[in-house]
Amino acid sequence: MPIALFALTLSAFAIGTTEFVIVGLVPTIAQDLGVSLPSAGLLVSLYALGVAIGAPVLTALTGRWQRKNVLITIMALFVIGNLLAWMAPGYNSLIAARILTGLAHGVFFSIGSTIATSLVSKDKEASAIAIMFTGLTVALVTGVPLGTWIGQSFGWRATFMVVAALGLIALIGSALLVPKNLKQAPPARISQQLKVLTQPRLLLVYAMTAVGYGGTFTAFTFLAPILEEVSGFESGAIGLIMLVYGVSVAVGNIWGGRMADRLGPIKALYIIFTALALILLAFTFTAVHPVAAVLTILVWGAFAFGNVPGLQVYVVQLAEKYTPEAVDVASGLNIAAFNVGIALGSVLGGVIIQSMSLMDTAWIGALIVLLALVLTRLSGSLDKRNQAQIA
Repeated sequence: MPIALFALTLSAFAIGTTEFVIVGLVPTIAQDLGVSLPSAGLLVSLYALGVAIGAPVLTALTGRWQRKNVLITIMALFVIGNLLAWMAPGYNSLIAARILTGLAHGVFFSIGSTIATSLVSKDKEASAIAIMFTGLTVALVTGVPLGTWIGQSFGWRATFMVVAALGLIALIGSALLVPKNLKQAPPARISQQLKVLTQPRLLLVYAMTAVGYGGTFTAFTFLAPILEEVSGFESGAIGLIMLVYGVSVAVGNIWGGRMADRLGPIKALYIIFTALALILLAFTFTAVHPVAAVLTILVWGAFAFGNVPGLQVYVVQLAEKYTPEAVDVASGLNIAAFNVGIALGSVLGGVIIQSMSLMDTAWIGALIVLLALVLTRLSGSLDKRNQAQIA
């Protein structure tokens, strides 16, 4: 594998860290900036909104640029966004920095797979993509807990400074190692992109993605204050618990992919959404017991991200059937749907905290995931009806 792939992997690591590390720092930032927990939670929501906008819109606007130029530009934007977060004098400037960083994130994962496959021969494309996405997985296992520890030990600003430094190393690596003349497909026409957005079957999958993720992030956004105020953990223990969660996510992602391959994406999603709803409901009761809370979080991580491979495979399968000329666009919009779900879920969690209590986020999140299960069953029924008509 070419060494340029590892520059992409480091970029994915830095980007994955900056997205999810904020979850462990919500109470710290809220206290330091003198804002409420729901306001601090908006740092998760608005970042995700930046990703959702950046993925389809900025990728389309830069469609005719050389891929290397796009990569260098967005990594520079990423570094600037994290430096602005490090220097942010107040809450509003931190929000602006997070949105800017989210825009860079969205474009990176839209073009990253294309660049990775351009670096290798046809028979190694899947392995190249897997290596790049390893950076995201490793970020959840090591970057997020380490960033949480740094933020709680040296102040939350230090976390953004460290991530900016990682982004700068990745930028330099990309500038030196990634070749200029990468092969790239012609950009999808606007009409092709609009066709994806007007295809009911694809819109249904995007709704499954957004609702399924939204239910998780209704509670996950406020996991740190739940662990401190309800479970009774010291703030210093949050990083270690995030490590437990990250390991579980890494295992669950692989396991979810194998389940989707073996059973098909719809059956796999039935199982995962059902289990996820039950786990969120259980967390409502186990959060008050420290050991039970950690064990629940361990299981939660496996199912929370185990749905990602199934949802991505499913949207590609449907796009190949209904919009074969815009499969990449359809796949990219599903990444946007994940982040729309994160944004809406974290905003809803903030509303619940203001009007109800911290622990109400868990059982309400479970109800939202059940809605994703209903949508999945509807999509599965439509698949069966379509197969019967063909037969």
